[in-house]
Amino acid sequence: VQLQASGGGLVQAGGSLRLSCTASGSAFSIGVMGWYRQAPGKLRESVARITNIGRTIYEDSVKGRFTISRDNAKNTVYLQMNSLKPEDTAVYYCMVPYLGYDYWGQGTLVTVSS
Repeated sequence: VQLQASGGGLVQAGGSLRLSCTASGSAFSIGVMGWYRQAPGKLRESVARITNIGRTIYEDSVKGRFTISRDNAKNTVYLQMNSLKPEDTAVYYCMVPYLGYDYWGQGTLVTVSS
């Protein structure tokens, strides 16, 4: 499974960005898709996950600001990020668990200036 992420960039605090990640190469349908992030000097953490039937779970600090969604026909997961804060600055990775392995995208940098 290959994951291609896009949509990162530089934005001022309070602004918005939308990340996308498309999975390819899977012979079977994909279940959970998720977004993680890693800030400088910190461990990678889960941001949001979504099942193939649309159930979602969010990390507490992004609840009410970020929205994860997916298009199953396109094997694509999105992360709409609103009201961004400087502490959201990180490299964002999409991840798909598939047939016992965790597949990761290449990461896309989100920088929020104050």
